[in-house]
Amino acid sequence: MTSAATISSPLPADSPSAPRHQRHIAIWLLLVCTMIFGMVILGGVTRLTGSGLSMVSWNPIMGVIPPLSDAQWQHAFEQYQQFPEYKDKNLHMDVHQFKSIFWFEYAHRLLGRLIGVAFFVPFLYFLVRRRFSRNMVPQLVTMFLLGAFQGLLGWYMVKSGLVNQPRVSQYRLTAHLGTALVIYAYILWTALGLILPRGAAVARGVRRYSIGLTLFIFLTALSGGFVAGLKAGFAYNTFPLMDGHWIPSAYGVLDPKWRNLFENIAAVQFDHRLLATLLFFTIIGFWLYSRNKVQQPRIRVGIHLLLLMAILQVTLGISTLLLHVPVPLAASHQAGALTLFTIAIYVARSLHLAGRAPS
Repeated sequence: MTSAATISSPLPADSPSAPRHQRHIAIWLLLVCTMIFGMVILGGVTRLTGSGLSMVSWNPIMGVIPPLSDAQWQHAFEQYQQFPEYKDKNLHMDVHQFKSIFWFEYAHRLLGRLIGVAFFVPFLYFLVRRRFSRNMVPQLVTMFLLGAFQGLLGWYMVKSGLVNQPRVSQYRLTAHLGTALVIYAYILWTALGLILPRGAAVARGVRRYSIGLTLFIFLTALSGGFVAGLKAGFAYNTFPLMDGHWIPSAYGVLDPKWRNLFENIAAVQFDHRLLATLLFFTIIGFWLYSRNKVQQPRIRVGIHLLLLMAILQVTLGISTLLLHVPVPLAASHQAGALTLFTIAIYVARSLHLAGRAPS
């Protein structure tokens, strides 16, 4: 039996055998990132199909088992009927129609549990086998705690739609999305640091630009969370004008004025459009600025992909708006945002690992 002292003594960072295990750890973390990517997209589909409030109770352990008999399905449906979404929106629904929305939310919650298992079990294995360097253990524990917090935050978000109005708070939805992006970025950044080589020196200005650009993508994605929470994409379905104006007349109608940034449909959609447009030109600027300052082929490829993905993402966003938010296109737009974020993290991490050169 392995002693407690052995388990609590991870592999020293300067151990000669440490690099042999870094690739295995990186592959594990990248697989977790892939699952989180799927989780974010599935969460978007769950919201777009109106399925997010179909499971009205939270059972972290027993909730992994769905209704199996007709009686259990009827009981779950009767629970759903007690809450605002059914009373205000879905009085026409029968138990068979209820199943169609239940399965999306169930799959979303089940995937969340599977991510926890996919992280925790290999973590214990690598820990017992002393595969971690000392500085990695706190990072991994932080990842796990963030994941647990994300689960609680998800239920806190759902609860906001089970009280008075049949929709979740845009504040809680955006916090849930933002936490998912933070966890994803943290794990991906750590995994890439284990497998990417240290390249030739790169100008400090390029490195700083890449970090700022990544944060800008994060901010734009958060603004999209408010668009989703308010269902603002179903209004002002023209581009580039909104209701015939560059700036909608309803932009600042709420008092105090700060509320318009988070609660006014016209302002929230306009702000997302503005941020997305500025981000697009910022990416073009980064591509132009870095093309003669970065020589490593793999980083240059990443920068080219960043520009191509930005073009695709803008196209998806405008198309989603003009076509009144069809589910496949809206889900593709959300996947595009996360793909753009992923490429930006890859470029920023690669540049971070490279040596410094004068700007």
